[in-house]
Amino acid sequence: MSSNILVVDDEKEIVFAITKLLEKEGYTTLKAYDGQEALNCLEQNRADLIILDVMMPRMDGLSTLIKIREKHNIPVIILSAKMDDSDKVIGLELGADDYIVKPYNPAELIARVNSLLRRFLVLGSGHTDNDEWTVVGGLRLNKRAKNVTVDGEPVRLTATEYNILELLMENKGKVFSAEDIYNEVWNEEAVAGANTVMVHIRHLREKIEINPGDPKYLKVVWGIGYKIEG
Repeated sequence: MSSNILVVDDEKEIVFAITKLLEKEGYTTLKAYDGQEALNCLEQNRADLIILDVMMPRMDGLSTLIKIREKHNIPVIILSAKMDDSDKVIGLELGADDYIVKPYNPAELIARVNSLLRRFLVLGSGHTDNDEWTVVGGLRLNKRAKNVTVDGEPVRLTATEYNILELLMENKGKVFSAEDIYNEVWNEEAVAGANTVMVHIRHLREKIEINPGDPKYLKVVWGIGYKIEG
């Protein structure tokens, strides 16, 4: 079944160009030209990934992202003309999985889309019942359903947060540098990826720890990286 990708941008020429690029790769596309239209589209259609502009009328991309994350863990790529690191961090803080600066490189955009969909839709699909669960203390990760509970309570994670947690839980006690995590999860070389990983780690802590300031599971090994203990 073809993956559905929702493209959201107020510039119709950009939406047209991206949807044609995606359709050439075999994807099915949905279109929206502002944030509210995107939310309405999600109410009526299945989307497996969203490409989201930031500067839009009626409802901007960041406000839309906040609304999306209230209900969905669909992978989101922000596509924005804003190129400062602070802008990227804000997007990631609000729940984006990736951030691409305009003008975009078509080959890079397709590579990021393929990578995110592979992580979100394919990872975990081949597990048997015997290895369906990974458990560390009160953390339980279901690799078939791709969901997580903490002390029996479900936790809503984005696709990227889930895959970072799965990597760390399946290698309990092993320390991964930010570069290692980026290489494994994004499946590409970590070029200035440390800040991206740091933001996702902070989000994970806030979701799985009772006291994020004194974490029980997700530990920092200062100057080296991160690990899961339990």
